[in-house]
Amino acid sequence: MDRPALSQWMKKEQIKGGLLSCGAQKTGSVMVSTMSWSPVLLTLLAHYTGSWAQSELTQPPSVSGGLGQKVTISCDGSITNIGRISVNWYQQLPGKAPKLLIYANNRRPSSVTDRFSGSKSGTTGSLTITGLQAEDEADYYCQSLDITQGADTVLQARGEMRQKSA
Repeated sequence: MDRPALSQWMKKEQIKGGLLSCGAQKTGSVMVSTMSWSPVLLTLLAHYTGSWAQSELTQPPSVSGGLGQKVTISCDGSITNIGRISVNWYQQLPGKAPKLLIYANNRRPSSVTDRFSGSKSGTTGSLTITGLQAEDEADYYCQSLDITQGADTVLQARGEMRQKSA
């Protein structure tokens, strides 16, 4: 998606107090988007048969809230991923690599502000951003592993692949 730099857009739209919204709408608000599909969101795991399994996590395409307010982004999975494994959250600023915000459901790296928090209930993970700021404009991704594979695969130093014994 092509979009002007945040500072240019804010000047152009003359935002006063502004609304922070997720998605592609340009309604005079600051934009933050979530992506419903991404390599980060889809974890492909090898089965012992050599086939590949795809685990899908679903996020809403957009959420909205006023500057200074709180928004929560959900991530729906299944019993084979979020239901049994933790969920992680990433923020990707325009033109930058994804940055880890939350790991193991609710743990935050020391470099991440406490305005970001995570939680998990059943097969749904949530990222909450409090005190929304203009610099929160970004794409937000959830990620989890899937445990439906039949066995682990180990790559040995000499390059051969073997099945790990149970």
